[in-house]
Amino acid sequence: MSAPPGPQGDETERLARQDILRLRAENPGPLTLSGTNTWVIGRGPAWVIDPGPLLDEHLVRILTAIDERGGLGGVALTHRHHDHDEGAQQLLSHHPAPLAAGSGDVDVTLTDGAAFGPLQAIATPGHAVDHFSLVGMGACFSGDAVLGEGSVFVAPYPGALPSYMDALSRLLARDDFSVICPGHGPAVWDPHAKLSEYIAHRQARERALREALAQGKRTTDELLDAAWPDVPAQLRPAASVTLAAHLDKLEREGALPDGVERLHFDLGAW
Repeated sequence: MSAPPGPQGDETERLARQDILRLRAENPGPLTLSGTNTWVIGRGPAWVIDPGPLLDEHLVRILTAIDERGGLGGVALTHRHHDHDEGAQQLLSHHPAPLAAGSGDVDVTLTDGAAFGPLQAIATPGHAVDHFSLVGMGACFSGDAVLGEGSVFVAPYPGALPSYMDALSRLLARDDFSVICPGHGPAVWDPHAKLSEYIAHRQARERALREALAQGKRTTDELLDAAWPDVPAQLRPAASVTLAAHLDKLEREGALPDGVERLHFDLGAW
């Protein structure tokens, strides 16, 4: 395994060796970290992954990169959250090309294992039911399945958490990428270690949650305090979303005690 890069310049140079460019949108926040990453790969033509939010300056940078790389072959979306897909139509109005995603009005509907240009789509549901990671150019473009730092929230739709854990394990079993290019945060140069860390992190949360339930804790606040004690206040709402996904998993396994507070969420709001 290669040593992780230091300054941002080192990352840019290392990615350039694989013909990968990261363009970070200026939309920082608790959930977007330093901003949403747009990835531009290849040339003659180039391919864009997650155009990001509709910000004029960000769009200009993407268009410039496309022109420098000899045109646009297509745009792929890891999932349909606004911070990843909002700029897609505006981008395609300047450079008409096929749009691929797991859902919505697209030219190509992604399915597990399908090819789109130089990319292979890998179903990685959990954060969103339509989430796909994209593997190509020796990289895994992970969207919000794996971040460059911290962890992701798992949406509480039926079966989300088991599906997410299975997706992480399937990515871990692959040997066709040497870097994870996430939707937020820096590139990850030891992908197997990161994926193992993500699996272990989620397992640790579940163990802490089971212990809290065994101790008689039943309210959302009690369970968050017990199993998510390290989560800062601004991320507590997102943690409550993932808590709901964990509770759904336990219920499906017949391991959820009676009387547990269950919150319900509008998935469209995430």
